[in-house]
Amino acid sequence: MDAHESLGRRSFVVGAGSALLAGGAVSGAEAAVVDGPLPDFHPALKERLTFPLAWGTSPIRDFRAWRHAARSTVEEHLLVERQDRVPFAPEYTGRTQGRDCTRELVTVSLTRYERVRGALLTPHGDGPFPAVLLLHDHGARFDIGKEKLVRPWYDDTRLASAQAWADKYFSGRFVGDELARRGYAVLCLDALGWGDRGPLAYEQQQALASNFYNLGSSLAGLMAREDQRAAAFLAGLDRVDARRVAAVGFSMGAYRAWQTAALSDHIAAAASVCWMTGLKEMMVPGNNTLRGQSAYYMLHPGLARHLDIPDVASIAAPRPMLFLNGGLDTLFPADGVRVAHDKLRAVWRSRRAEERLRLSTWPELGHVFTDPLQDEVFGWLDSVL
Repeated sequence: MDAHESLGRRSFVVGAGSALLAGGAVSGAEAAVVDGPLPDFHPALKERLTFPLAWGTSPIRDFRAWRHAARSTVEEHLLVERQDRVPFAPEYTGRTQGRDCTRELVTVSLTRYERVRGALLTPHGDGPFPAVLLLHDHGARFDIGKEKLVRPWYDDTRLASAQAWADKYFSGRFVGDELARRGYAVLCLDALGWGDRGPLAYEQQQALASNFYNLGSSLAGLMAREDQRAAAFLAGLDRVDARRVAAVGFSMGAYRAWQTAALSDHIAAAASVCWMTGLKEMMVPGNNTLRGQSAYYMLHPGLARHLDIPDVASIAAPRPMLFLNGGLDTLFPADGVRVAHDKLRAVWRSRRAEERLRLSTWPELGHVFTDPLQDEVFGWLDSVL
């Protein structure tokens, strides 16, 4: 057996990708899929991603004009039209008095397609109050959505699941209840597939997403539009000070928080815990994103031809933003976090607003939103709102 015969399939595939990068031809018989799964020519595709609309790269030099162009580009790739003219038509039920706040369920039309039920907490005392749009995570746990963050006073059957989730990720706290205790009005709704709008099975996510695409729409785009509209609804409540509305989330909720800040001027500040990275650095063999499934809730087809992930978040500049991550978080490689933080820092610095951006890594923590991280978020919210 000579040296060529001893090459395994893996080596052959990598060699084919190298030939493509070098400008050589690769036959259909040689094309293959490598770990991930990724096409073996994925390095060539990555090289083509230059993010030409990013601030500092784009030929647009006026920041307001750039924000308008970048936001318009994101919205075009949502594949779901704006829903601003749809009446919210809120219905309130399940009202109870807690020790620190009034709790009620509110059902609203975030889009023209479906009514969505959420938990609304209002502190005792005289308003208007600062407010938090609280955005739940993914976690591959679909029987609870809003209940991950707000104690379900209305449904005993979900309480055990909700408490177990809080114990696992939030040091046993319900973050929404804690925010209300601290004087914030809180709104938390289910995304499609969770809680009242589920439960979705994990293996059904790709089918759901592909059916959205077949219908000329997008699962990720729907979630973005719904969060955008939820921010407008919360800011419009009489009990809320519309100038002091923040978006807060963990994991997928963190993604939703900075995305909502980028798409909505109703958000005055955003805190995102454990979701920020550069796209290229995240798309490496073994990363969870490459499995598909949950990735479809955060996938806007074609957007990466224009903007990197931190470029989208930068549309919110120069408003106050907090990004926290755990140094042991395997979902977001350190290289990706560093690239993203460098990009974000450069944008806020260009606006002479670097003090409004807080980037913090906790080396000893993984993918969690435990007591110390919560306390940092709560203190930061008090300082900016």
